[in-house]
Amino acid sequence: MARPAAGAGRQAQVAGLLLSALALGCANQGAPPGGPPRTKPAAILRTVPESGAVVPGFRDKAVVQFDEVIDEAPGAIGGGGGGAITGLAQKIVLSPVAGDVKVSWHRSAIHVRPEEGWKPNRVYHLEVLPGIADLRRNVTKTGTTIVFSTGGALPGASLSGTALLWVEQRTLAQAVIRAVPLPDTAAYVTLTDSAGNFRLREIPSGRYRVWAIQDQNNNRRQDRREPFDTVTVTVDSTASALLWAFVHDTVGPRVRTVESVDSVTLRISFSQPLDPARPPDTAAVRVFALPDTTAVRVRALYRPAQFDSLQARARAVADSLKRLRDTTARRDTTARRDTTARLGVRPPAAQRAPAVGRAPGAPSRRDTSAAKVDTARIRKLLSQRPVPYDRLVVQTAQPLTPGAKYLVRVRAAIGLSGVAADGVGVVEIPVPKPASRDTTKAKGP
Repeated sequence: MARPAAGAGRQAQVAGLLLSALALGCANQGAPPGGPPRTKPAAILRTVPESGAVVPGFRDKAVVQFDEVIDEAPGAIGGGGGGAITGLAQKIVLSPVAGDVKVSWHRSAIHVRPEEGWKPNRVYHLEVLPGIADLRRNVTKTGTTIVFSTGGALPGASLSGTALLWVEQRTLAQAVIRAVPLPDTAAYVTLTDSAGNFRLREIPSGRYRVWAIQDQNNNRRQDRREPFDTVTVTVDSTASALLWAFVHDTVGPRVRTVESVDSVTLRISFSQPLDPARPPDTAAVRVFALPDTTAVRVRALYRPAQFDSLQARARAVADSLKRLRDTTARRDTTARRDTTARLGVRPPAAQRAPAVGRAPGAPSRRDTSAAKVDTARIRKLLSQRPVPYDRLVVQTAQPLTPGAKYLVRVRAAIGLSGVAADGVGVVEIPVPKPASRDTTKAKGP
């Protein structure tokens, strides 16, 4: 009878140990006691190698150590061979390297190593981007760059610049900047900030091929149909580059649509922007009446901005003439009212001048100076190149026939990449709608 009692005792002891372990595990999942939860983002305690270090023969992984556990983003793999960079690797930029970069999470540390290994006598940039979160979802707002050498002193040259989207006429934020020291092929890499600016410090002097890429598939390389620009600069102590990113098409612009604007005006839309450095040539656009292909002389070609300016000027002249007529009419009305007053006759209420004041619903005047943003520098940069356009306005020497069809042929339209193409389009001139008759009059019996 002693054995069952001893077995029951052992079972009770095991159950107690399990309950204790479960309670301890549950307790460890909460925040540690001793004060309010931390609201500051994780900070970098140290790096291996340290920034500014010279480490010949370095073979280990580079380490970025934080002061608390950071969030392990899933899929943290390096990029460089064409695949999209995901997870924690999106926050790490290591350059110059020729292949993939391996990024791994170790609770409060990030380990980084190029797949090709560390090359001797090379200056490496390890950039930690903003956006790293801890377990309480505190996110870093700023980044840092660690520069170290695997042989030789650190250089002191720097390259800065701005990336713009030429067609969209705005700065290119988060653009990938690749600066390749010629004749090498491995590039120094960084990203532009929210204003489109970038800076690469502590790089060797020499000639660089610099790329600015709108990285749409997040692999930090230039791919087909991604806007980019490239320039060659010589870096001595400092250098600057201005890059105008746009889609580099391998085929020329094609005619997409032709539409009627008025009786003598057509608007041609192209499949891509035209080179704004080349003025429109009336000899390159021909208009033919169908079906007999009778030629219609083209009187003028306009860029959209030019045509809009002419239209605005015409509207301003029309408004001035209208105001002049209204002023003359008011003067005549005032003269009649003065004559009536001298005769002692009071005009009816409907003819009295309205009280001066703000009309109902009209906007009130207000100071909008606080809403203005200083974009003088960006406007100055954008003014260095003419604005691309993807439409042409054609004006014919004679009115086009309503209801008729016309063939529009464009010869050698040149795109931003310098590639030319011919194109054709057909447009049917709309027939004006007849004026509506007044049907509100009552019919007689």
